[in-house]
Amino acid sequence: MDVSTTNAKKALISVIIPIYNAEKTLDRCLSSVEQQTHRSLEIVCVNDGSSDRSAEIMREHAARDSRIVLVDKPNEGYGASCNRGIDIARGAWVAIVEPDDTVERTGYETLLACAENYGGAESVDVVKGAYWRIFLDGRGSETSRVSCPYHGRVRPRRQPFAVGDATELLRHHPAIWSALYRRSYLVDEGIRFVEAPGSGWVDNPFLVETLCRTRHIAYTDECVYDYVERDLREAESFAARSPLIPLERWNEMMDAAALANVDDRRVISALALRGVNYALITVEGAGLDAPGVRDLLTSSMERLDADLVLSDHSISPAGKRLFAQVRGLPEPRGGKVAHAAHLAKEALYRVRTNGLSFALETAKRRRRRIG
Repeated sequence: MDVSTTNAKKALISVIIPIYNAEKTLDRCLSSVEQQTHRSLEIVCVNDGSSDRSAEIMREHAARDSRIVLVDKPNEGYGASCNRGIDIARGAWVAIVEPDDTVERTGYETLLACAENYGGAESVDVVKGAYWRIFLDGRGSETSRVSCPYHGRVRPRRQPFAVGDATELLRHHPAIWSALYRRSYLVDEGIRFVEAPGSGWVDNPFLVETLCRTRHIAYTDECVYDYVERDLREAESFAARSPLIPLERWNEMMDAAALANVDDRRVISALALRGVNYALITVEGAGLDAPGVRDLLTSSMERLDADLVLSDHSISPAGKRLFAQVRGLPEPRGGKVAHAAHLAKEALYRVRTNGLSFALETAKRRRRRIG
């Protein structure tokens, strides 16, 4: 047997599961982790002050599987729970799993094999994979399964690579759970989650910290994780409830990039796209005149280079108008044809990868941002 294969099979992965009132999905989530083909796991269940049966379900699983480590603590939020898990993790690698999701049965074996292909833990800090987007009906049954927005699009010139060679990983959902992180990399770089109440989009700055502080990322295009989505408009619904959080987290992403001394224009462009999109989500979800929104929009958009934003064909005319409005710039002219061409390319990608029905559904969701 190849030595690298042996090392991969022995590598201990600490799987951190931050849990808050997840009784409806936790059993299925834990079972998917326990049934991994890679057996060398430490399953760290962090109960974040749940008031339902989550703690009982954790204990039931721990009684059957000695790999489970139980942590009970007061409610502090997703970020604090993940940090607690990282603090006690013993594995060479760390994984994050959300309790309403599942992991593909060979998910961790696939990620470890990818890392080993490019030198293992001595050469790779982060290994990323693609993932499935799972849509459920009101009864919790799967209605559709589509691949993630960067599937088939991450094509670095070589591996391992810096994120500037694969900015698709920054331009879409943070997807921090479709990855393994070398634990000593997180510790040595002092990479932590922002600690905020609730879930609070704290995965956003963690994404930037983990991907922008290294030039040693590996990637596999195999789908290793099942991410549950209930609505294509979840982000807008969240912004309506908590209008300041998306841009607050985006500012922390920009802070993380600055601390990592990011000067790659490809990375800055990807972060600009996210910033303008989060601004649109905020205004659409809460309105420009919601308390604090206008001031936060202005201070956020002032962090961006106007030429970069206004020349980016992937940023919609609506986004550019909002950017110009809050910056006090003249209303942008033109660009609709170039943006339409970008949208056509995106639509073709979605039809090719996930079918016409899903492409039309996605286009309908984005319709208000095209104008």
